[in-house]
Amino acid sequence: MNHLDPEAERDAEPAGTGRLREALAAAAYDVTPSRVPLAAVERRGRLLRRRCRTTVLGAGCAVLLAPLAFVTLHGPDDGDRVTRPAATVSASPTPSTSPTAPAPTPRLVEPGERVTAAPGFVLWLTEDGKHWTTPDMPEGQFRSMVDGNIDRTRPGVSLQTDGTDGRVLVSGVYYGGEGTASVVEVASKDGPVRGKLLELPGRPGWGVWYAVARSDVGTTVTVRDTEGHVYATLP
Repeated sequence: MNHLDPEAERDAEPAGTGRLREALAAAAYDVTPSRVPLAAVERRGRLLRRRCRTTVLGAGCAVLLAPLAFVTLHGPDDGDRVTRPAATVSASPTPSTSPTAPAPTPRLVEPGERVTAAPGFVLWLTEDGKHWTTPDMPEGQFRSMVDGNIDRTRPGVSLQTDGTDGRVLVSGVYYGGEGTASVVEVASKDGPVRGKLLELPGRPGWGVWYAVARSDVGTTVTVRDTEGHVYATLP
């Protein structure tokens, strides 16, 4: 009786297995593999690399430009931050020119109203003329506007000088000019001295001017109107 080796039986191939293997091998040799699209793969790789670089550059530009568009404001607490859009700088508007102050006009006083120019120097007006006192003549002096010695149809200025205690009071009457009297200046060795004007209500056509100087004055007196034109002058 023949005894077969069990290991040999397990290793033995089934009938027909060898022929099947040969047939598969022959069929494999007949298959031609397709070409690998290397050019397309390279183009795809370059496109992906360009897109990557563009994305990185765009992100970098956004980071650099962000501080220009926003300003971070810090509150009293460093932990609290509020982001505000950056303020737009605009040109400052041209400041409007302030209106010119109106020219001064004479002070209106009632008949007999006393005006103190300096200690001891007092003036007042009545309908007939100018009155004034000085420390040397407290009883008073008078200059008439109705006695016929003044031609009020033409512009004119008069001048009276009184001095005491280092002060010189200069005063007079003005009349006949066109427009409204505004300012008066008297020449002195220290330069022009600006005075003041007094008139009665109702535009009587004449008034009184006066000024106090610290030095000797000359004989030049100029009264100007509210337009800056000469109202009357001496000489």
